[in-house]
Amino acid sequence: MKPILKLYRGYANEQELIVMGHVFRPTTKEEYDFQKRNLGNARSVIRMFRVKTQANASVYLDLNGTRIHTKTLDDGYFKFSIPLQKEFGYGWMEYRVSLIHNDEEIFSKGSFIRPYEGTLGFISDIDDTFLVSHTRNPFKKLYILLFRNLKDRKIFADVVPHYQALSTAGRNNKEEQNAFFYVSSSEWNLYRFIIDFTELHELPRAVLLLKDIKTSLTDFFITGRGDHNHKFEKIKHILEFYPHLTYTLLGDDSQADPFLYEAICKIFPVNVKAVYIRQTGSAKKETTVAALKNIESMDVQTCYFKHSAEAIAHSKAIGLIG
Repeated sequence: MKPILKLYRGYANEQELIVMGHVFRPTTKEEYDFQKRNLGNARSVIRMFRVKTQANASVYLDLNGTRIHTKTLDDGYFKFSIPLQKEFGYGWMEYRVSLIHNDEEIFSKGSFIRPYEGTLGFISDIDDTFLVSHTRNPFKKLYILLFRNLKDRKIFADVVPHYQALSTAGRNNKEEQNAFFYVSSSEWNLYRFIIDFTELHELPRAVLLLKDIKTSLTDFFITGRGDHNHKFEKIKHILEFYPHLTYTLLGDDSQADPFLYEAICKIFPVNVKAVYIRQTGSAKKETTVAALKNIESMDVQTCYFKHSAEAIAHSKAIGLIG
């Protein structure tokens, strides 16, 4: 059996390329099958959280005729942060990473984006922002994760036209999409599910930045919960990596998004144009209303909405989309 090499979408600016992935120990277990239902789906999901990672594995990035070597961290995660000596084009491009196992090369191809020249960037949460997850009810969230397959999972009405309009906002050439990032407290275990879900519903192609991988059944029962500081750090990193962009942040009120976004607005007083927060309960939360009011006092547009049609109308009203 061979180790398994998983690559994630990377991103680049004028000076640096960042690509990342995981190396897993060899296994006979089948890949997660998104077509299975009920108990079959549950078994597949649980297997995603019982993976075994490989620490200190040598991995190689092939870039512009140069082979760059690094090793995985204790949790099997690797990341190449590479200074760019040559200017790339724009849009999505391919990269290649390999490892050597018993004198045999195992390789995989991933993609990274260098955003087209422009002024807008978008950062969105996932659970209960566009994917119906019932985060406010942990038991219901787990039930849906276990017993609803990819095609049975629901997306909020009108999210797709809103996100598609944002991805091409301000552009005459619709092929040149704006930079889009999905930043979530979901773990890397769910990466392929999220990618397939967004592709199924034709949401904008985006870079995903997720939480450290989980490797035990105990971890599965607390998926997506706990400390959200990693989201703050990843959002902060994006704004620092692309400082010339003006950002719109999209989230929901089920967890900490309003307060994370409030902190981001305080640190980057000229980089955030608008904040959108989906209302997940029957009534607006006073703490969220207060956070958004404070954000507005920093000259940032806000929209606390129940239905995406409201968010679309707001985006049109402030000139974010045409």
